Amino acid sequence: MITIKRIYDPPSKDDGYRVLVDRLWPRGMSKEKAHVDLWLRDIAPSNELRKWFNHEPQKWTGFKERYFAEIALQKELLEPLKKKMKETHITLLYGAKEPHINNAVVLKEYLEKM
Repeated sequence: MITIKRIYDPPSKDDGYRVLVDRLWPRGMSKEKAHVDLWLRDIAPSNELRKWFNHEPQKWTGFKERYFAEIALQKELLEPLKKKMKETHITLLYGAKEPHINNAVVLKEYLEKM
């Protein structure tokens, strides 16, 4: 099972294995407070894609398509997640303000299709 959670929300024991999937560490969040088990920064969108998207809702469809393409070129980076998914619940953590249009949403969809 995979869930998505904003890293600024309080951690819960129900989160299971917590994976930060942002390229940049979230502002104002200490590593102790974050309770991150794995920071998978290299699977996050490229800097170019992240800057292009800029969390603009009208670019969401294009962002998803481009990010799916980037993930497909780096499937080997998902191996630690695939192994953990067989063992425990995974929570993908993101820092964006918008809960429905961020890279964790796209990554979750990608992983569920695998």
